[in-house]
Amino acid sequence: MLVRVGSRGSRLALTQAEQAAERLRRPGVEIALVPITTAGDRDRTKPFGQIGERGVFVKELEEALLGGRIDVAIHSAKDMTSTDTEGLAVGAYPPREDPRDALCGAAALRPGMRVGTASVRRRAQLLALEPTLSIEPLRGNIDTRLRKRGERGLDAVVLAACGLDRLRLEGEIGLRFDPHQLLPEAGQGALALQVRAGEESLVVAADDPETRRRVEAERRCVALVGGGCLAPIAAHHDGTALTALVADEDGAWLERRTGDDPDAVARELLAFVS
Repeated sequence: MLVRVGSRGSRLALTQAEQAAERLRRPGVEIALVPITTAGDRDRTKPFGQIGERGVFVKELEEALLGGRIDVAIHSAKDMTSTDTEGLAVGAYPPREDPRDALCGAAALRPGMRVGTASVRRRAQLLALEPTLSIEPLRGNIDTRLRKRGERGLDAVVLAACGLDRLRLEGEIGLRFDPHQLLPEAGQGALALQVRAGEESLVVAADDPETRRRVEAERRCVALVGGGCLAPIAAHHDGTALTALVADEDGAWLERRTGDDPDAVARELLAFVS
């Protein structure tokens, strides 16, 4: 049986797809990787909000799934919308890797630093930690952002630690932020194997129940609050409890809540975004 696995075409995405594909290989199953370019890949200059809504890195993969051109789509779970697309399902979340954010180029935040990131979630929390920072927009794949740090004379850039680890670039990391300092994006560090609804058996062997429990709690909370990567909202489950936050884009205020029930945590935060 041939299983067509769709992925974005970046070096990181293809590396992640290869890792996930290894979990799907078994006797009688042949894997074919199918690179697909997304809206977020085509336009690397505009802020995400000018390209489209949350999901700019997944829409074309989902369309290929629904159109029958691929059988499995491999996503970074943090790139997905907080609710499932009709007709599709996440059939597996493989074991999660490091969910933390990483500071590259410096070992600590210092007053007045120039820091590159395109994430409003990171911007808000970084400014809450150190209001004198100059946060500068920075898009592109990991290699591009690391290169632009030097070209633009930035003191540091903030990236997802898991991406650096997967590309064996952990030597670029000066600091892995504790989630109490910089709360990760919902799903960060996890991969999501998406299939057509009813075809979960294709990937179920790759599913890690604990990763699913945590990531789905995070996605549920973000869905209820109504934000995502276009708003300063974050959610992270450490295995014991779920913590989520909403913030002002410039870090002027930040509200964080912790609990066991994503619905209850979301309700507490909704008062600050309604």
